[in-house]
Amino acid sequence: MRKELNWDPPPAVSDPVCPLCQRPIPGDVEQSLHHLVPRSKGGKGGPTVLMHLQCHKEIHATLTEAELARTFNTVEALRAHPKLARFAEWIAKRPPGFVSRIPGGAHPRNHQRD
Repeated sequence: MRKELNWDPPPAVSDPVCPLCQRPIPGDVEQSLHHLVPRSKGGKGGPTVLMHLQCHKEIHATLTEAELARTFNTVEALRAHPKLARFAEWIAKRPPGFVSRIPGGAHPRNHQRD
């Protein structure tokens, strides 16, 4: 008499989710690690978040390193920034592999650099 084993295969590993736009980050899409506190401002070895390269570029096109270190050093703070919130809402309607033809750095910041 043979004993039947009840075995469930492990659950499929899902793609990580971008903390800015909330879209999945498939393995074939450009991705980047964002230091919540910039390395140049003491964030080396600090917390990082995986995100789409497009989203990461938008963060650095919008905010200075000093602003990131001082005020926008959490995912919640980044998502609450008005310009980044508009960007996240806009890009969330695109597929995960979408890349804008206009790079984030093509538009000037609306403030002085520190």
